[in-house]
Amino acid sequence: MNHSQQLENLQINLERMENVVVAFSGGADSSFLAHVAHNTLGSNHCHVVTAVSPSLPKSEYQDAADLASEWGFRWSTVETSEMKSEKYLSNDSDRCGYCKEALMDSLIPIAEQESATVLLGVNLDDLGDHRPGQTVASSHGARFPLVDAGFTKNAVRMTSQNLGLRTWNKPAAPCLSSRLPYGTPVTLARLSAVEKAEKTLKQLGFSDLRVRHYDKTARLEIPISEINEVLLKREEIVAAVQSAGYLYVTLDLEGLRSGNLNQELGAYD
Repeated sequence: MNHSQQLENLQINLERMENVVVAFSGGADSSFLAHVAHNTLGSNHCHVVTAVSPSLPKSEYQDAADLASEWGFRWSTVETSEMKSEKYLSNDSDRCGYCKEALMDSLIPIAEQESATVLLGVNLDDLGDHRPGQTVASSHGARFPLVDAGFTKNAVRMTSQNLGLRTWNKPAAPCLSSRLPYGTPVTLARLSAVEKAEKTLKQLGFSDLRVRHYDKTARLEIPISEINEVLLKREEIVAAVQSAGYLYVTLDLEGLRSGNLNQELGAYD
């Protein structure tokens, strides 16, 4: 199936739903879904909602707000309550599930008021990793129209590029809590340290990266193709990350890997 057929299938599925509430983080997947839903159904039938919490980087919130304005969405925000959940704060391997529970608790009342279906920007590639949040969202009635239409991550990016969306090549930006190894409690201080470190590194020219938090040590994941650049800017990088509160700055020689910390789940099987 080519990208044009996938897009047509997506539009047909959206038309069948009639009214939708799209969870919109500003990332490549949710931006593509929100844009297509908005253009297919119109503002009266498509409500785009961004969930705001301390685990959402401020830069990502601002980008979502800018996109909503640029594209003319009917857009609103909700504050989710995962930081009030002891289960979420304990950061076990089901943390994403507790987060999605909080998200759905915020979106379902909106959807019920508008007789709408909650949509999440999940693609086929997302189904292979450890993603308890998807199970929780689905059990609460959320739909994954990109999966239903056969979209992989690459297909989302290529179709976004064809549509002229500036998000087509936007690096993935998972929530800040995903930088903490399972078992390390989620705190505002730790999320703030990660956010500050990543912000300063982006200011140095590294757009796609993760700062993994290990107490006083920051482990940097940067694409292999940029490791030489890291060495050239070593002193600036160390100063930038230490300014966020870390004592030690290390580099992961395997580079940037999405879902890296999920490897720990099988380490002791």
